[in-house]
Amino acid sequence: MIEREHTLAMFVDFENIALGAQGRNQPDFDIQKVLERLVEKGKVIVKKAYADWSRFTKYKQPFHEAAIELIEIPKRSSTGKNSADIRLCVDAIDLCYAKEHIDTFVIVSGDSDFSPLVSKLKENGKHVIGLGMRTSTSALLSDNCDEFIYYEDLMLGDFQPPKINGKVPKEKQPAFNLLFESMIALVRENKECLWSSMVKDTMKRKRPSFSESSYGYRSFSELLEDAQKKGFIELRTDPRSGTYVVVGFVKES
Repeated sequence: MIEREHTLAMFVDFENIALGAQGRNQPDFDIQKVLERLVEKGKVIVKKAYADWSRFTKYKQPFHEAAIELIEIPKRSSTGKNSADIRLCVDAIDLCYAKEHIDTFVIVSGDSDFSPLVSKLKENGKHVIGLGMRTSTSALLSDNCDEFIYYEDLMLGDFQPPKINGKVPKEKQPAFNLLFESMIALVRENKECLWSSMVKDTMKRKRPSFSESSYGYRSFSELLEDAQKKGFIELRTDPRSGTYVVVGFVKES
């Protein structure tokens, strides 16, 4: 049975993430890596990031390009409490009550102060995903989330898809690469049965402009059949629906 698509709202406590990344000899924080991971879980329909953006100007352009709403937060208040924490919590709770169709909330931070927010969202039936730096995330927060993703793990390579060089015409290679990335994403999400429609939906979330016809295929099934013919994937036909199920990659000999 095909699962319904999840809808996600992402809230980024950027100061916490930036401080967690400082002095760690790693590339600048890559929001695209975060979004690529989240679209594997569903459709991200709300994206907000909170910071005193005058301190993080080099990140504004990539965040704008990712269609993330930048919420300008002044410096810490006289009480020492981060205003971004308060504004983020208020916005998340407001959205929780106002938009019932959003079933998954993503809190990008490692700050334990967000643990009560996580609890309140879960009380209201929301699935909560946390994402933060491994070395600076509070166990109180990570343990309270339904799921926690460490940013460092996003920078590690997954198991490698089949090599297509020489087997696929250059103009069709982007379609095959996207197909393989989407299959890997679904396996990572513990999907046991990769329905062809599920694979295509994941491809569309990763690249909304994707269309198999742009690569010369009359249908998505034709693309899958070509990938099987070239020895990359294995297909089977579901006896009830008559549609394809992607069994997995063909092991290279």
